[in-house]
Amino acid sequence: MADQFAVIGLGRFGLSIANKLYESGRDVLGVDVNEERADEAQSYVTHSVIADSTDPEALKSIGIRNFDTVIVAIGNDIQASILSVLLLKELGVKKVIAKALNKLHGEVLKKVGADWVVFPERDMGIRVAHQLISPKVLNFIELSKDYSVEEVKIPEKMTDKTLRELDLRAKYNLSVIAIRHHDDIFISPSPDKIIDHGDVLVVIGENRDLERFANLE
Repeated sequence: MADQFAVIGLGRFGLSIANKLYESGRDVLGVDVNEERADEAQSYVTHSVIADSTDPEALKSIGIRNFDTVIVAIGNDIQASILSVLLLKELGVKKVIAKALNKLHGEVLKKVGADWVVFPERDMGIRVAHQLISPKVLNFIELSKDYSVEEVKIPEKMTDKTLRELDLRAKYNLSVIAIRHHDDIFISPSPDKIIDHGDVLVVIGENRDLERFANLE
């Protein structure tokens, strides 16, 4: 059952998660109280149903307890979101992931049993701001308040040189953990690996060092 997921709430956020899981070969049940949204989702999930996730009998009738992971992606109805998470945990669902609209909503979701709370609007805002500050950064993962992993476009002046010659650890206090070359990726690259035009470095380090490196001309 580890490859079977249920997604409750088939708006833009929920449907994008459901479809990505479905495309990766997982069995995905889409659930929405709105008939039109449930019908529209049929092409993007294994199966979609109309059900009210705040009704325990409705959840039992669709076999929600058979799914190890359920994503609650309900849009603006905070009450329905919280009650759905509470019922899912009471019914024995092992892992419940829930979308939160704000910090307080997220705190309540955790208190009623959500195993993982996501903030899509907040996180997207952070990503957009990050790219505005450092345009060369293609992607990043925040490991803590002070440390991150970033994908950075290599400055032109650094091409045709080896990692040993660039010596990013000494000059910028950064470690290169991978190099992306077109569609290929090289994990733990050799110090003698030559950086080509258009390569992307995956680097880890302190945020202040990453920002300094990403803003090199």
